[in-house]
Amino acid sequence: MIGSRDHARLFDSVPEAGYLFERRQVVPNRRAFLKFLAGSPLLAGVIPLKEALRQISDGVISSPAEAINVLEFEAAARKALPPAHFGYMATGVDSDATLKANREGFSHYQLRPRRLVDVSRIDMSAELFGTRWDTPIVIAPVGSQKAFHPEGEIAVARAAQTKKTLQILSTVTTSSVEDVSNARGGPIWYQLYPTNRWEATQKMIKRAEAAGCPVLVFTVDQFGGRNTETQQVLRRSDARQCSTCHGSASGPDPTNLAYYRRKPMFDGLALTGLTRSTPEMTWEFVKKLKDATPMKLVLKGIVTGEDAALCLENGVDGIIVSNHGGRAEESGRATIDCLQEVIQVVGGRIPVLIDGGFRRGTDIFKALALGARAISIGRPYVWGLAAFGQPGVERVLDILRRELEIVMRQCGTRSLKEIGPAFIVDSPRRG
Repeated sequence: MIGSRDHARLFDSVPEAGYLFERRQVVPNRRAFLKFLAGSPLLAGVIPLKEALRQISDGVISSPAEAINVLEFEAAARKALPPAHFGYMATGVDSDATLKANREGFSHYQLRPRRLVDVSRIDMSAELFGTRWDTPIVIAPVGSQKAFHPEGEIAVARAAQTKKTLQILSTVTTSSVEDVSNARGGPIWYQLYPTNRWEATQKMIKRAEAAGCPVLVFTVDQFGGRNTETQQVLRRSDARQCSTCHGSASGPDPTNLAYYRRKPMFDGLALTGLTRSTPEMTWEFVKKLKDATPMKLVLKGIVTGEDAALCLENGVDGIIVSNHGGRAEESGRATIDCLQEVIQVVGGRIPVLIDGGFRRGTDIFKALALGARAISIGRPYVWGLAAFGQPGVERVLDILRRELEIVMRQCGTRSLKEIGPAFIVDSPRRG
């Protein structure tokens, strides 16, 4: 048992405790320790030392309400998930350099706040293809969400409905487009991974149309394949046999059948020999998509001005600047650093969105100031889903909205229309 005499020994026994009050980056541990002391079990001498140390060292939030920023949900998700499932979500490619660059890229820009502006009323609404949304925060397509929570995409759709947020559904969803649309109670966008057979791809497109999806988001950044090392490393520590459930997602292999049978958007398709490996894809396919559907066509994965120009030439309706959250190629280049050249080429003719590493309201503000119409988040809402289901997703959206509102007030911008290049500058620290 611990009495008051043992307080000093407790600090000596826990490496973090001696500097929890000095190092602000150890926020979860510091908060857990303060909460622990506030309850006074140590002072009452009723908790064994081992249990006290466990409470201090864990520092993982136990409810969505405890989170003070979206980053705190990552540890909670890791705690809740099997290693292989967390690895699928967390991985980049190769050495994860691009994944890390996405976060570091925001430090390349600084804000220029304006003072003495009446910011008593803030309008964060954003318009996309004739629909107005409460915020410029979009739920990005993430596959296999039932690997993170039993309700998967349905829980996310309900959170999106509650928070009036746009949701994009992945081709490799574990809930059907019909069920997700019903749960959302409004329009969702459909993200397309084409297959090696046009008739199968066309059936998915028509199914999305019938479900009321107004926009088709064609992902173009994975045709070269990828090397997800972090996922493979974490899979080693998972005793389960993944292929028993999932099969393989690439190559005309019999194990593909197990993979596609777990994905509702492939129901009713001839699965033998079907694959998402399509390295022969060219801009001709974009024209084919335009002719095949009345849905607006957005290309996701554009990172250069040259490809932005080709989007315009081929009648694309919108662009998402994206490197798949660092999961496509190992370019080592942040999406926020790619945004300006795309914006310059597009010149306002079509909307440009962006994803990749968004964790703070200041991140969102910087992208809007550089010209993005909206931003997408992936991992943060999946962390919330994995840890707490629908309430976790809602809390992530609430935190980002609150942070964006704060920075808009700080910079003297009352609506998204007022956010522009005058509020941002390249960091002098850039080489």
